Amino acid sequence: MHQWFSDHAVIYLLGFVAQLLFSARLLVQWILSEKVKKVLTPELFWELSLLASFLFFVYGWLRDDFAIMFGQTITYFIYIRNMQIQKTWQRLPVLLRVFLWVFPALILFYSYSNGQSDIQRLFFNQSIPLWLLVWGSIAQIVFTFRFIYQWIYSERIRRSHLPVGFWLLSLAGSLMILTYAIIRKDPILFLGQLFGSVIYIRNIMISRKDS
Repeated sequence: MHQWFSDHAVIYLLGFVAQLLFSARLLVQWILSEKVKKVLTPELFWELSLLASFLFFVYGWLRDDFAIMFGQTITYFIYIRNMQIQKTWQRLPVLLRVFLWVFPALILFYSYSNGQSDIQRLFFNQSIPLWLLVWGSIAQIVFTFRFIYQWIYSERIRRSHLPVGFWLLSLAGSLMILTYAIIRKDPILFLGQLFGSVIYIRNIMISRKDS
């Protein structure tokens, strides 16, 4: 029992740090945007996003939560692309960039080498019924699509930007994930999305005033 608590405490601590970084990126973006009454996209937003995504992917893997891993896998490379657009990716050491690029592949290779073990943990986990796994995955798709939308939008205008559609998709996906977190009894996911929802609503308000 003591070992179980210790292991889970470390996992939850990792998830808490990841969510703290996700919240920090939103807080930085929100404060800077409030100052000029215009939605801004600071460089630190993407840097914190990438670090948080890295940690949260590991958290999802340790929690046997495919929905979390699925969402982070898609957005992970979009964070890198936005850093490239803002010219901050090139400032990182070469070895760190290589590691960040191959990290998802390393996890996939490790999971594949485990064979049936990881498949059983991720897709036939008794603590996550199939219907809940499907709901969580759909929620992550909606939440993740905001960055696909943002990526396409930024590529068109050739600068990293967070349009109003990004915040609308963020709010919709966040509310779905909040439901998933409640049923899954995941306090880390719940607190992170609850805080995020407030920021998303405020950015929608700022965007509409600015338009």
